[in-house]
Amino acid sequence: METTTLSVRTGDREVVHDLTRACAEFVAGRGDGLLHVFVPHATAGLAILETGAGSDDDLLAALGDLLPADDRWVHRHGSRGHGRSHVMPALVPPYASVPVDDGRLALGTWQSICLVDLNVDNAERSVRLDFLSG
Repeated sequence: METTTLSVRTGDREVVHDLTRACAEFVAGRGDGLLHVFVPHATAGLAILETGAGSDDDLLAALGDLLPADDRWVHRHGSRGHGRSHVMPALVPPYASVPVDDGRLALGTWQSICLVDLNVDNAERSVRLDFLSG
């Protein structure tokens, strides 16, 4: 297994950050296998979705509807509504696996691998990439 860790600056706003290019560069030239992407954080997740056509904004809006940034959350520290960030990984998991064919991600035409982060209190994220050759 080959591994690398990306450092991603998400800043102080909710974000869907496209990781596809970094993932593609990591698997390039590695042959067939499986890319496993993991976010070792309790308040971030990974999604495979279309970006750039509004779907990323739609995802953030849907999560805002499902998980409002208000005072209903028992887990309370940090910014208002921070507890929702700890619930989000149950809906947007902290992992994703993508087949790799001849060193290329086997994603659909409009699919991207994205980090989803609602936690405005943590501006830096780590993303672990593991390539399992097969």
